[in-house]
Amino acid sequence: MGMASRLSQHHLVSRRRVTRRKPVVRRKLAWSDAIAMPADAVLPAALPTPTPLPEPNADGLAPLGFDAPPEPSALDLPLATLGFSDPLRWLAAGWQDFRRAPGIGLFFGMCFVLMGWALVGVFRSAPEYTLALSAGFLLMGPFLCLGLYHASRELEEGLRPSFWSALTAWRQSGAQLAIFAAVLLVLEMLWGRAAMIVFAISLEGVPDFSQPLASFLTEEYITFAVVYTLVGAVFAGLIYAISVVSMPLLLDRQVDAVSAGLLSMRLVLTQTGVMLWWAALIAGLTLLALLPGFLGLLLVGPVLGHASWHAYRAAVPR
Repeated sequence: MGMASRLSQHHLVSRRRVTRRKPVVRRKLAWSDAIAMPADAVLPAALPTPTPLPEPNADGLAPLGFDAPPEPSALDLPLATLGFSDPLRWLAAGWQDFRRAPGIGLFFGMCFVLMGWALVGVFRSAPEYTLALSAGFLLMGPFLCLGLYHASRELEEGLRPSFWSALTAWRQSGAQLAIFAAVLLVLEMLWGRAAMIVFAISLEGVPDFSQPLASFLTEEYITFAVVYTLVGAVFAGLIYAISVVSMPLLLDRQVDAVSAGLLSMRLVLTQTGVMLWWAALIAGLTLLALLPGFLGLLLVGPVLGHASWHAYRAAVPR
């Protein structure tokens, strides 16, 4: 019995010794041994040269099958800090651009003169539509200035602007300009409707403007003039706020119309004093240009158009 127990114990000990795992001996490599490379080793082939990005199409979009990196939103563009002397410098730069490209400026200036003559004709035949037509001219004015913006940009780049490129400048951002035109058209229609309502509520019938001026100095006409002016100022200010730099921005960069309009409003709201001063200069010079039978617009119109480009350049840095 004792012999049997000793044999079974010896058998169990032998099995434990047999199944015990042998320790793994690991050699600790030095850092220099880990990165050392024999002199005759074959290096891997050089990495292939990255494929250059394809050129954009004529419309500024990436070609099909290529995912272009997203551009930052126009709302994220920084705005420069403007001073009250900057608008005078914009006018001086606009005058220089007009002198360097007088043919283009005179063409668009003549368009402004014709718009003024049309405004006088409507005032004489149907005065109730005068404010609505003025809103329409405010809609057409920025689009006529596109050619002046394009000419100023080419002069800025040291190029000689051509009449045809200025006339077809809208083709560079036609889709976004159409959206922006639709927004301005809606505002113009609202302005015209509001003017008609004020006209219908305040006056009984169409007044006879051939009467002496003293006959209009009554409470009825004074109240009508004040309300009519306030309504026009609200809509004119809104149109000015969303278009003061948005049209040059749409011409210069690939941004959407809504972001361009919001960026323009942000500029007016954050630097209200300077932008009101710029608006007062535009309105004052335009009124002075109207005195000699609208012929002053032949010069003032293109100068203000060129100056608006320089206002955009100063407000939205590259």
